[in-house]
Amino acid sequence: MAATLTRLSKPTSSSLSHLRRFISSSSSSAAISSETTSLPSSFTFNNTTTLSRKDPKDRNVQWIFLGCPGVGKGTYASRLSSLLGVPHIATGDLVREELASSGPLSHQLTEIVNQGKLVSDEIIISLLSKRLEAGEAKGESGFILDGFPRTIRQAEILEGVTDIDLVVNLKLREDVLLEKCLGRRICSECGKNFNVASINVKGENGNPGMSMAPLLPPSHCMSKLVTRSDDTETVVTERLRIYNEKSQPVEEFYRSRGKILEFDLPGGIPASWPKLLEALNLDDYEEKQSAAA
Repeated sequence: MAATLTRLSKPTSSSLSHLRRFISSSSSSAAISSETTSLPSSFTFNNTTTLSRKDPKDRNVQWIFLGCPGVGKGTYASRLSSLLGVPHIATGDLVREELASSGPLSHQLTEIVNQGKLVSDEIIISLLSKRLEAGEAKGESGFILDGFPRTIRQAEILEGVTDIDLVVNLKLREDVLLEKCLGRRICSECGKNFNVASINVKGENGNPGMSMAPLLPPSHCMSKLVTRSDDTETVVTERLRIYNEKSQPVEEFYRSRGKILEFDLPGGIPASWPKLLEALNLDDYEEKQSAAA
């Protein structure tokens, strides 16, 4: 399945605005339950707010990146964000920002994250709503979502107000995932993510070999690297177990709609990035962008 670039003209904020308003309303409304299986084309909340489902033609791409924690969703979504000129919205980053802010949700989030559990729909929806509102104020349009949706309920919320163009499901073998997660580091000063793991797995039992070079920081960040509190083997293993258990229904939700692109990462960024662009039918687009720069 390949993506098209027919919507890369001047974007509008209409779709993003409706998504933000819907998410804001749904977080406090009892009208949507976790048992909901479908949503109509318009909704009424608290008998006062009606939101219509819209699919404006003149907008930017609306993509989702799925995949286990540590698979590289943020890395590839961020690169595509820069290439296509759309905001990359990572719910994991939103959670970490809230944790660092000492806001009203920070204590509750600390307990959830440290235990390797998934953050509830209500908290994620609240954080995402705030992010979309801030982006809309800056004139953002379209999005590449990273880490959302994680549940059927969240997927239904999105489907209720906007058309998702494509869902990229990144896959990586679990032993490599574990090594990657344990190698993650964050610069305590600039906040950027790096990885000190040097992965070189030999092929066996029908599985191909795989190599991933470390993603090291510049020299001025090296002494400021810290390990995330939730990147321990026990927590990471539990996080992967929970994700695999919860992700199947969401993957099937989009697979049944013909919107999912399954992408097995063949290695690190140098090996995977060109192949991902090819799978998305964007390899020529990157070349044109580079030539125009």
